[in-house]
Amino acid sequence: MSEMSRVVDNSYREGSVVVIPYPGSSSTSADRPLAADAGSLAEARWFAIWTRSRHESTVRQQLSAKGIESFLPTVTKWSRWKDRKKRVDWPLFPGYCFARFGAGDTLPVLTCAGVVSLVSFEGRPAPIEEHEIESVRTLVESELRFDPCPLVREGSLVEVVCGPLRGVIGRLVRKGSHARLVLAVGLIGQGVTVEVDAADVRPY
Repeated sequence: MSEMSRVVDNSYREGSVVVIPYPGSSSTSADRPLAADAGSLAEARWFAIWTRSRHESTVRQQLSAKGIESFLPTVTKWSRWKDRKKRVDWPLFPGYCFARFGAGDTLPVLTCAGVVSLVSFEGRPAPIEEHEIESVRTLVESELRFDPCPLVREGSLVEVVCGPLRGVIGRLVRKGSHARLVLAVGLIGQGVTVEVDAADVRPY
């Protein structure tokens, strides 16, 4: 079993989030704490909260009511509503909301309706670096268009999820608007590379 996992008994999974900017629009929901002493703020870190499906906004509202700083980045999309289309703000990272609090002050967060657990690493709250949250905040508050994407590192095994190579597994060797995918025959030490759209692959 992996040392990183989601569980309901309040263990955590470590993870990172990435967005790729494109020209367009965005929105965000963020709340600052109503009150906090200097000591609490000094110890507070950002954490990711795993929520029930479509409960991200509900959790954020409850955190705000409890005076806990929260952040729910959203992206504006068109959604079909009966016989017309409607602009709707969807969570940028479905199933997740972010909050800033002390590692020992998890009870007020975990008791919010809609919270499944926190994200952890080896059974401890896994803090998110301040610059990661602020980078996402800066992007969603800008006029750029953006979309979520999986975190794929160069050298990682990936699977092509659409197009003529759908189902093919290879190793990503270069990132960018187009990526180089290496398909290897390890037994004979040979391989072949092909260019694929970076949006068409996911971690394997």
